[in-house]
Amino acid sequence: MERPGLVSLLRDIGSGLIDVVVVYKVDRLTRSLPDFARIVDQFDRKGVSFVSVTQAFNTTTSMGRLTLNALMSFAQFEREVTGERIRDKIAQSKAKGMWMGGAPPLGYAGHERTLKIVPDEATTVRRIFARYLELGSVHQLKLELEQQGVTSKVRVSGKGNRTGGLPINRGALFHMLRNPIYVGDIKHREKVFAGLHEPIINRPTFDAVGVTLAANGGARRARRQSSPALLTGLLKDATGGR
Repeated sequence: MERPGLVSLLRDIGSGLIDVVVVYKVDRLTRSLPDFARIVDQFDRKGVSFVSVTQAFNTTTSMGRLTLNALMSFAQFEREVTGERIRDKIAQSKAKGMWMGGAPPLGYAGHERTLKIVPDEATTVRRIFARYLELGSVHQLKLELEQQGVTSKVRVSGKGNRTGGLPINRGALFHMLRNPIYVGDIKHREKVFAGLHEPIINRPTFDAVGVTLAANGGARRARRQSSPALLTGLLKDATGGR
């Protein structure tokens, strides 16, 4: 219902500018049964006829409306089944260790259904992991990388648009340090599978980083819990409650 063309069409119908709406197939208008019911209701209220070039029906009769609803139900079912098949295919491929697309992380480039190491980027990744173990602080690591001019992966789209090449923020560093892809694994939802690509980080280093991250996270939570809330008991609402 949010597509610009459909919004414009419904606005013109509301203004009384449209008498007949012609589509090639019903699912070219919408593939959502609830959305379709709302659209046809607007057509009826404004006296607009609805015609499908390849499907014969009449929206002004109960039988025609039933036929339309049946068509839309099957279209929605087909879309959902197709989505399930795609998700299952992705899950099966990842279970085999395949790279199923998306933006490759720093250190890798996508190649068919796997990842290939980019040597200079891989050197940066190894340095980031090693320095985190030495510093023990993502914040300090971020500051050091900024001073050294280390940036995020540069990406160029098919249209030539360039993104990335910016200082690596704390969130990106946390994600990198926890990403099992760097030890040759592929993650799908909560499961991790052995990947087809070569690792950049060895397992002992990755595990040591994980332990340090967990310890630092626990220490931060403990500090927050032990810090006194200075305004506790002092603030009151309009009724005098604290």
